Amino acid sequence: MASGHDAELDAKVKKATERISENMHIVANEPSLAFYRLQEHVRKALPPMVDKRVDVSKVHQQLQGRCYDVEYAVSAIKSMENADSTFLNIQELLKTAIFLKQQIKYEESRRGKKEGSSVYKRLSAHITLDLPDLPELSDALRETANRVESMMRHSTTDNVQH
Repeated sequence: MASGHDAELDAKVKKATERISENMHIVANEPSLAFYRLQEHVRKALPPMVDKRVDVSKVHQQLQGRCYDVEYAVSAIKSMENADSTFLNIQELLKTAIFLKQQIKYEESRRGKKEGSSVYKRLSAHITLDLPDLPELSDALRETANRVESMMRHSTTDNVQH
């Protein structure tokens, strides 16, 4: 019976050692399996992440460009706020120029100069001035016309009295 008992014991020992060996093999290869799974995950996930990072970099550069454009536009608008006095000065100069032009026309018509004698007349006949429709400018024209009319009335009354 000792040999039967030994055979059964040998079978149990053999089975136990196989299980231990199998478990040792699994435990020994467990890290490499984990590394394989990590490598597989990185290989699948890394390219889309790199693409997204490149896209984010491009969007960031575009955003910086847009921010620069906005800052430039804001500074341009702020500088335009300071131009108000310059535009008022230009408007006054235009009023004065129109008034002086009307005075020159009046003086020329009053003196009765010959048509072809003035170089200014020949030159100004070819130059046209298209002014934009500005309400302030039309008021200035009206005011200038009133001044010229009053000067004409005043000069005719002076001529009649002398």
